[in-house]
Amino acid sequence: MPDSLLELEKRRSEILEQMAALGDFRRGSISATGGRCGTPGCHCHKPDDPGHGPNLRLTYKVRGKTVTESLPTPAAQRKVEREIAAFRRYQELSGTLIDTNEDICRSRPVEDTLSLQEKKRRKRSGRKSNAK
Repeated sequence: MPDSLLELEKRRSEILEQMAALGDFRRGSISATGGRCGTPGCHCHKPDDPGHGPNLRLTYKVRGKTVTESLPTPAAQRKVEREIAAFRRYQELSGTLIDTNEDICRSRPVEDTLSLQEKKRRKRSGRKSNAK
């Protein structure tokens, strides 16, 4: 049985409240990099040395360009992990909000969507005009 319009509107309000309570969020992913540096005498250039790292980075896109930020401390990593988790929650809530709004649009009667001016507008006559 489909939800009533009032239940759907209540669900939409609850979703919006949850979105407002999210706090800081950002898109992106965390990855680890490693390797050799440019200093020839460094330990990382010796055979069987694993190199430097892992160095954690946050990567995301801005207007089609990849942006990378270093995460220098474990505290910075934890902060970014929380923000990314909040973004994932935002995405989930956003999808649910869209689905709920579509259900509302399907459930709302057509006459409830007419503006006051549209309701006052005269209906056209079904009779054909004699003008040529």
